[in-house]
Amino acid sequence: MNTNSFKRRRDNESHESNQMVFGIRAIIEAIKSGKEIENLYLQRGLTGGIILELRSLINEQEIGFQLVPVEKLNRLTPKNHQGAVAFISPISYDKIENIIPAIYEKGEVPLVLILDGITDVRNFGAIARTAECAGVHALIVPSKGSAQINPDAIKTSAGALYKIPVCRHDSLFKTAKFLQESGLQLVACTEKTNDYLYQPDYTAPTAIVMGSEENGISTELIRIADHLAKIPMFGEIESLNVSVSAGILLYEAVRQKIALK
Repeated sequence: MNTNSFKRRRDNESHESNQMVFGIRAIIEAIKSGKEIENLYLQRGLTGGIILELRSLINEQEIGFQLVPVEKLNRLTPKNHQGAVAFISPISYDKIENIIPAIYEKGEVPLVLILDGITDVRNFGAIARTAECAGVHALIVPSKGSAQINPDAIKTSAGALYKIPVCRHDSLFKTAKFLQESGLQLVACTEKTNDYLYQPDYTAPTAIVMGSEENGISTELIRIADHLAKIPMFGEIESLNVSVSAGILLYEAVRQKIALK
């Protein structure tokens, strides 16, 4: 198999159950009809009135997109894409600004999970499954640099991604500040501390932040965190899989809530 055919197969497989929409006008109509765009690829250098209309619409709707060479689009579809290909998300995204007040109104204590730069779809799905089991109210991910919600993510989550709200925001920093202003403490899971995960009081309104295994949590989120928490390690391997780490923190929160009853 040559390199180009392998790349085409890999690109198509990664989107195998996300509905593809191609053509500028078709994508404009999909956005106007309220479809959730999971990924949007635009050909570099496109000009003209209709592409300006699309760019204006995606700016208005705050939809992330990537500028790519035409070869990338040709690998996604051999049809006349007109320089634009989109994939429709299998889920609908929420806004955390709408969810937090509703949690308080129900008399519940908010517990949300912020996933900073976690791009592996199986890790993402596994985290969603654990979060749903632990009673997490919402997952928060960045608009760019997050795992796609595709068949692998849905399957690994055992359907949890259909049950737990997923909130997609341009700035995790601004979102974290909103959560703090709404009364939630920010607990960042990081090795850059001497404090163990058992020290924060998770029975209070809490947002737990998990970072990628490669880069950890961004510096700006570390800086504003109310608590830094690490998982104790006694072996030679320096880190845990991020989905395992998320499970450990979430079930410490569950343990504390049970002990409070």
